[in-house]
Amino acid sequence: MAAKVLAIVLAGGEGKRLMPLTTDRAKPAVPFGGMYRMVDFVLSNLANAGFLKIVVLTQYKSHSLDRHITKTWRMSTLLGNYVTPVPAQQRRGPWWFAGSADAIYQSFNLINDEQPDHVIVFGADHIYRMDPRQMVEDHIASGAGVTVAGIRQPLSMADQFGVIEVGEDGKRIRAFREKPTDAVGLPDSPGEIYASMGNYVFSTRALCEAVERDAEDKTSKHDMGGSIIPMLVERGEANVYDFKDNDVPGSTDRDRGYWRDVGTLDSFYDAHMDLINVHPVFNLYNFDWPIYTDQPPYPPAKFVHQWGERVGRAVGSMVSPGAVISGSLVENSIVSPKVKVHSWAHVDGAVLMEGVEIGRHAVVRRAILDKNVYVPEGAEIGVDLEKDRQRYTVSDNGIVVIGKGQRVEP
Repeated sequence: MAAKVLAIVLAGGEGKRLMPLTTDRAKPAVPFGGMYRMVDFVLSNLANAGFLKIVVLTQYKSHSLDRHITKTWRMSTLLGNYVTPVPAQQRRGPWWFAGSADAIYQSFNLINDEQPDHVIVFGADHIYRMDPRQMVEDHIASGAGVTVAGIRQPLSMADQFGVIEVGEDGKRIRAFREKPTDAVGLPDSPGEIYASMGNYVFSTRALCEAVERDAEDKTSKHDMGGSIIPMLVERGEANVYDFKDNDVPGSTDRDRGYWRDVGTLDSFYDAHMDLINVHPVFNLYNFDWPIYTDQPPYPPAKFVHQWGERVGRAVGSMVSPGAVISGSLVENSIVSPKVKVHSWAHVDGAVLMEGVEIGRHAVVRRAILDKNVYVPEGAEIGVDLEKDRQRYTVSDNGIVVIGKGQRVEP
């Protein structure tokens, strides 16, 4: 008989480093790739793998996230399947989630209702494809209390990740350290380390025992990666799952093993740029493992005018339904639904979210424009960064970021 599995998605992240994109929404609800929300990637991975009992734990500014999940992620009730957002319910007392482990602790009723053999606990704000079935199978075969997904990264980058150090067998985790400066390379590849992907598979017993024990520790930060995993490592119950062994149907040599933590404005921008190469680093056009999302009834994108230099065109870009490129040039950009780019405007290296409007003769370079931003005629963004810094957010790498609904000054 197949093992019973419950999937828990942790989606309560505040996402402070993505401000102003998270001013009005939780990080997993931030739009990505024109048509999607960040949470769609983990939910698509779980759904494609056949794990169809999914709860999404939410907390911070969760309205748009709750609405998106409720509208989009509907499973067959006939088969008892569901994807449902679950806010902090204060079942253990008058307080909100104190951390990701506390979120699990306060949601024990969900586990008790389903009585699963194993529990998948995945984060909601990474961009990647993965077949979780293969990780679950590896976990069950190992007999470990928890299996942690690890992605190989250069040893020189160890101080940027939570690092998984393994024993000589290459599987059993002997240490789990946050951003170490003295990390040890892997037994089979001394120049690499395992970086934690924030994805875990637990036996239900191990998860519940560890979370209950952590809840009693008043000094704990109640964090899955910082508290629960080190506890199980100390008990010798933690294994690593090598992400390079995950074979996603339809993946190419170029995008196999892709995973991005889009926790900063620059990483968010760079992940978008990964989408638009001729042979993309992350391929949204993999129809064997689709990324699902809400598909509103928008008309196809339209390109109009062909008078001299007044030609509507987009090069090296992704253009979503409902967008109108009118006598203007869009290059190396992501154009979301209902975007309008008016005549003689030039957009280059930009992420334009839904409802953005670019006026005539405007210039937008290396920028992220959140929903419904209006750029008036002749305005310039990303041309004079010193001027932009006085009015908008500018990232460390010089990406200009303009918040939701903001009207740009001429």
